[in-house]
Amino acid sequence: MIAPGFTGGKLDRADRLRQDPAAVAAAMGDWRARLLLLGPGYEPQVTDDGRLAWTTLADADPQADLVLLGLDQGRPRFAQITNAAGGAPFRSPRLLGALGELVHGEAATYAQARAVLDWHARHRFCAACGSPTAVIRAGWARKCPNCAVEHFPRTDPVVIMIAEYAGRALLGRQGSWPPGRFSALAGFVEPGESIEEAVAREIHEEAGLRVRDVRYVASQPWPFPSQLMIACVAAAEDDALTLDETEIAEAIWVPRDQVRAVLAGGEGPFLPPPAYAIAHTLLSEWAVA
Repeated sequence: MIAPGFTGGKLDRADRLRQDPAAVAAAMGDWRARLLLLGPGYEPQVTDDGRLAWTTLADADPQADLVLLGLDQGRPRFAQITNAAGGAPFRSPRLLGALGELVHGEAATYAQARAVLDWHARHRFCAACGSPTAVIRAGWARKCPNCAVEHFPRTDPVVIMIAEYAGRALLGRQGSWPPGRFSALAGFVEPGESIEEAVAREIHEEAGLRVRDVRYVASQPWPFPSQLMIACVAAAEDDALTLDETEIAEAIWVPRDQVRAVLAGGEGPFLPPPAYAIAHTLLSEWAVA
């Protein structure tokens, strides 16, 4: 199977150091320590060989907190928490272009950094009492000095799936996407719901189909802002569509041979999702099944 995008990271996340202030201080004082270079909107700087760019901790804002991303063969790697509120803006074309340039494994480090930095930007205040919180655990938690509640980064589970019927896959297009761009359907897993139940519910809500035999394919972190994409395939009972047009502007059934042709760079009835999106992995796996 093609490795999903944003996976394959090589950093040792060094959880064992996060609750040891002396160890964190030693990591920050290590001459080999590096700071991830990020531009506005957490856009990564990419080197000519497709790797993330780093600088020394001397370039860090002395007033800013740092996140210990982990160790690269023992060498500490950090990202800087900004004081900006509200998280990163919408993904820019420049950001999407940079993601396509990163070699496998580098995007995993970027996803880790972006997701945790965006969490800090969105969670500066205590959800229990509203007081400003402070960074603890080497950037992997925040603590309220007023009520002592600790807050940790969260990942939202999202199912992304294709329904199949008679050798064809159902693909949908949101109204905001470029003309011709189609992908798998997707939706958040709701509280008290299994993955299989979420797949069946989302397909029925968005396309009016009843499905069965849900099977898992792969998963992927998606740092926009912090989701875990869970890719599945489900068998549809028929191919009669009733679209929720507030979610799906258009949907098509596509045979395997056409999916294979499009993914190979040929012409077809849709533009494929980018290679770093798990929808691409999902379609690739389905097309060769």
